[in-house]
Amino acid sequence: MFGYRVPAPDEAMLISGGRRGLGGAPFRVVTGHGKFVLPIFRKTRFLTLSMCESEVTETCVTRQGIALHVRAVIAFKVGNDTESIVNAGQRFLSDQDQMSVLTGRIFAGHLRSIIGSMTVEEIVTERQKLAAEVLETSKTEMAKIGLIVDSLQIQSIDDGDVGYIDAMSAPHKAAIQRQALIAQAQATQASVEAEQVAARNQAEYARQTAVVKAEYSAEVDRAQAHSAQAGPLAQAHAQQEVLAAQTELAQRAAQLRQQQLVAEIVKPAEAEAERIRVLAVAEAERMKIQAAAAASYDRVALDRMLIDQLPQIVKEAAGGLAGANVNVLNGADGLGEIAAGLVGQGLTILDSVRQNLSGADHRHEKDNGPLGLTGRLAAPEKGTEKKDGKPTDGPVTID
Repeated sequence: MFGYRVPAPDEAMLISGGRRGLGGAPFRVVTGHGKFVLPIFRKTRFLTLSMCESEVTETCVTRQGIALHVRAVIAFKVGNDTESIVNAGQRFLSDQDQMSVLTGRIFAGHLRSIIGSMTVEEIVTERQKLAAEVLETSKTEMAKIGLIVDSLQIQSIDDGDVGYIDAMSAPHKAAIQRQALIAQAQATQASVEAEQVAARNQAEYARQTAVVKAEYSAEVDRAQAHSAQAGPLAQAHAQQEVLAAQTELAQRAAQLRQQQLVAEIVKPAEAEAERIRVLAVAEAERMKIQAAAAASYDRVALDRMLIDQLPQIVKEAAGGLAGANVNVLNGADGLGEIAAGLVGQGLTILDSVRQNLSGADHRHEKDNGPLGLTGRLAAPEKGTEKKDGKPTDGPVTID
């Protein structure tokens, strides 16, 4: 429609002529919608609201007196509020490219001021701090000219031929190089180890393959040898069984022959020996009984003879006293004692003869067997004395 104007989304339409704008501005500001503008009576201009860029390259001196070449990029635009648009329109509407030039100069001044209060180490290590301080100090001036800064980026910091930054970074470079060398050495070592492991695996695989081949070959050889030896082994086994059967048969024959010999020779010989032993024992027992009977008969006969001879022995003993001078000390009692002594002496002689006969028989049986029949008289007992070949005893005194 004739006279109706609409600004672009990133533009502000400034209408001059007629009524003034807000706050006594020499023009009215229209954004985001159209406006009917009377031709000839009104004049319309457009101010960009899009993002603009300004590059700053400045040589700044640090607090240490070291010159640094700093390159920074500023992203800015006209503010969206009416006041900012009015301020920017009054300053840059006729030449909007001056916004970048003026912004660069403003930031260059603030950049030199901020860098002059910092050391190289702070500037290099704290770039964000530097950018924040520059933005903070330039905010007021930028607002006066209707501009706002979206961002400030420090692109590069260089000290030229001074070499301060290189010297400052040398330890870090050395550490990085050392780490790089270590990493490279570790990578090389890992590569060598991997190659060695691969070589060992290949060698192990080759060894296992060789072992399997050798085992297979040995198994084939054993099978062939076993097959070749099967016939002779079977024949030898059969012969061994035949020999074992023959050996068992010979052992059985030997056992049978031994049993026959025992039945034919040993048993009869043992029976004969037992018979002879029994006969010998019986004969010995018979002879012993005969000897005992004979000895008993002789003792009985001798006793009877001694008894028969006892009066004569006593008589002879009493006769020996006929020529002796006998003194009787106690009269009739003394004479009775003499007679009693003579009788007792005869009995003593008889007992001594019997004992001597029994001892002689025992010694003879011990020395000559049970057939000895000899005996001898024993010597007179102790206390018996002889006078002219006659025994005396008791209280008899002889002159």
